[in-house]
Amino acid sequence: MTEHKTAAFVSDVIPMMVKWRRDFHKYAEPGWLEFRSASNIANRLEAFGFTIQAGKEVINSDYRMGVPSSKIISEHEALALAEGADEKWMRFFAGGYTGIVGTIHAKRPGPVIGIRFDMDALNIQESSDSSHLPVANGYASIHEGVMHACGHDAHMSIGLAVAKYISDYRDELAGTYKLIFQPAEEGVRGAKSMVAAGVVDDIDIFLTSHVGIGVDLGTVVSGIDNFLATTKFNVVFNGKASHAGGSPEEGRNALLAASSATLNLHGIPRHSRGQSQINVGKLHSGSGRNIIPSTAAMEVETRGETTEINEYMMTKATKIIRGAAEMYEVDYEIDIVGAAKTSCSSEQLKTYIHDSLRNVKGVDKVLDRAPFPIGSEDATYMMNKVIEQGGLASYMIFGTTLAAGHHHEKFDIDEEVMGIGLASYIGILEGIECSGFQKIR
Repeated sequence: MTEHKTAAFVSDVIPMMVKWRRDFHKYAEPGWLEFRSASNIANRLEAFGFTIQAGKEVINSDYRMGVPSSKIISEHEALALAEGADEKWMRFFAGGYTGIVGTIHAKRPGPVIGIRFDMDALNIQESSDSSHLPVANGYASIHEGVMHACGHDAHMSIGLAVAKYISDYRDELAGTYKLIFQPAEEGVRGAKSMVAAGVVDDIDIFLTSHVGIGVDLGTVVSGIDNFLATTKFNVVFNGKASHAGGSPEEGRNALLAASSATLNLHGIPRHSRGQSQINVGKLHSGSGRNIIPSTAAMEVETRGETTEINEYMMTKATKIIRGAAEMYEVDYEIDIVGAAKTSCSSEQLKTYIHDSLRNVKGVDKVLDRAPFPIGSEDATYMMNKVIEQGGLASYMIFGTTLAAGHHHEKFDIDEEVMGIGLASYIGILEGIECSGFQKIR
């Protein structure tokens, strides 16, 4: 495509992207419950000529993490159907298997290119303030306690626009294109199960991206190298209730075990070889002031600058939790509900992306790495798998002005970033054939 042709295509598609994004935003759905969103995506990908794999075809149930209860899943399935989800696809997504992979072959042979887009919203109540643009323009989330507070609504919209581009210009492209729409990125719960299902086994070049992350509108980061490894886990202590005044010696105090664990978890020595973090974000226990608490529940996370550092933090945490349980003679259970590793974008691919974006309209600056520490992302499972197989992978950032920070009730993006993201992907994909990248399998 010529520069003029690309600009015209992007200009024509932007109104659709805005419409898609606002619809996703209005009907926000959390991880493993993206039934309506996934249904709409599958329908559009199929209309664009993609072959669709969905549900258990692309998700290994043994590797899902942090899955809601069957009751919650059933409630959201019914809600999605009431709000227009297509029954054809709901059969695939039943039970919370809300992943999708769309595949299409270009006219000429070439590498297999995988592009991943995440779909889930957050369990946050969106602001009702009239100054909040989604409220003012009528697309604020209608689902109580759930909102797109991280930009995944924009990611899905960019993904559909990229699908339309590939479909419209497949005769001018080379290779095979796999668009991966992943559930449950929040809490790093979904990617591992898609990797285990073999979704990225044949991918030569893997791309993914995020809007915002504190980068200015018009700036693109060609690859991130500083994701933190993380483990998200829940802990339940089970003791024995008794009357605190009448027979305290008969009780086994789960709250004291949890409190002791909390204090000592935050006292784990930090690692000398890189950043290490731990946080007890939630502790709930007790039923009354005169009752020895029989149960206590905690929500905890560890992070590390490397996978090894995170494993160090997790090993220490497990010993502390076990020790607290033994001290207060209670039982304990640890449930891993999310995890991600560290990963580095491929230098060769980063350089190619940097060069590809030089003349993309709307891109003012291209950085080779994020200018500040980044949190955690489970796309690292996909990146690492592709790289281990000899392929290339990169995680990009498309900067945008934000109304408030990520995971904030007033989070909102400048929708101009979606056009920049689409134009960037076009610039990257249309040069693949001449890039020297080859199929590696």
